[in-house]
Amino acid sequence: MPKSPPTRNFRPNGARMIREAKLQRFGNRTRERRYTVAFTCPEFTCVCPASGFPDFATLFIKYIPRKWCVELKSLKLYINRYRDRGIFHEDVVNVILSDLVKLLDPWEMEVIGDFSVRGNIKTVITAKHERKA
Repeated sequence: MPKSPPTRNFRPNGARMIREAKLQRFGNRTRERRYTVAFTCPEFTCVCPASGFPDFATLFIKYIPRKWCVELKSLKLYINRYRDRGIFHEDVVNVILSDLVKLLDPWEMEVIGDFSVRGNIKTVITAKHERKA
């Protein structure tokens, strides 16, 4: 009886996947109407560049697609790239908004970072983009 090839426990290298992540897009297949796409990212983390302590947030991303939509796995990996990055709350929201607007050129987009309380202060940052006609 022939032997079966040995099985390997394939496990993706998550750290490498996150490190090499690139935002990707696909064509909007429903361009005859405007509609809203909304994501919640409840496990966002980054590092405070001043203290080195971790920051935690829920991100809310909402947009009205024009020609393009963001591919979700690429967005997940992109968001996870921030986990070891030293960046201020205001920059988190504005950099993510800028990167997504550059990729998608949507009609409208809003990114909200709802950061956990630290030092008795709660921070919520909102950044918006509207496409000029």
